Amino acid sequence: MTDPEQTLRDSLPPQALARLQSLRLSDAGVAIAVLDVSGFDAVERERLEQAVKAALTGQPGVAEVRVALTADKVRRRIVAVGSGKGGVGKSTVSANLAVALARMGRKVGLVDADIYGPSQPRLLGNEGARPEAQGDKLIPVPSKWGVPVLSMGHLIAPDKAIAWRGPMASNALGQLIDADWGAAEVLIVDLPPGTGDVQLTMLQRYKPAGAVIVSTPQDLALIDARRAIQLFEVGEVPVIGLVENMAGYACPHCGEVSDPFGQGGAEAAAADLGQAFLGRIPLDLEIRKASDAGTPPAAGEGPQSEAFAAIARRIATWLDNA
Repeated sequence: MTDPEQTLRDSLPPQALARLQSLRLSDAGVAIAVLDVSGFDAVERERLEQAVKAALTGQPGVAEVRVALTADKVRRRIVAVGSGKGGVGKSTVSANLAVALARMGRKVGLVDADIYGPSQPRLLGNEGARPEAQGDKLIPVPSKWGVPVLSMGHLIAPDKAIAWRGPMASNALGQLIDADWGAAEVLIVDLPPGTGDVQLTMLQRYKPAGAVIVSTPQDLALIDARRAIQLFEVGEVPVIGLVENMAGYACPHCGEVSDPFGQGGAEAAAADLGQAFLGRIPLDLEIRKASDAGTPPAAGEGPQSEAFAAIARRIATWLDNA
């Protein structure tokens, strides 16, 4: 390495030196720095590039600075979380599974694909934040739980109704999924209830690695859950398993457990359909309070957190062996 190039190297900040792969100064005075940005999101890449340009610009013999960024291609897989009907707590389950996976060390992003009823900004505590854009891609909104998220709730005012026909909703889904997800290896996609245009777009265009079906224990929800399973099977997307939500209510005064929505229905349906049963989440006042407050129970400790963590571990094991 020539002395001028060593001088340029010495001028770089420590974070750039740690990522530097090569640095060359041409006879024409062009300084070319190549940096490895594997694992960086768009904002981190931009900051690093600007820091290098600022450090090299104006150095002796430098007329122009060029920065090349390289990164290993991330193998990103989609886990779709669906239900046959609304009101079964699918969004709450999606948010908490994402947080639980992140606590396990997984690099996770969360897509709120429930275009007409987005709720993830409230659940992850980043209502009012708006995503930035890098070129033609959105940059997900960070959350303090380590899970970046994109939702129509970040793009539309909370009190504004979204009255779109199917193609517009499908295009919106594309913007959310095709965003710059950086190092995220798993995208949890919170689908709208039912089996409509958004679900079909997901299956045909993005081909999830697997699907998680959320149901409450009562027969009506299970009938619709079977329809959701059938949709994924027709789309040749493997079903990772079923989650039984709102399963059992422990009275905070006497401790007695009751089952207002029935008991064990999702587990029995899973066995009947030859699907895995991933676990059950209780009908718990603390889960409701924490969710409304934007503090996912999976981010804390205790039985509520462990219920989500146990399911997340089963999903992680499935992904590792898929």
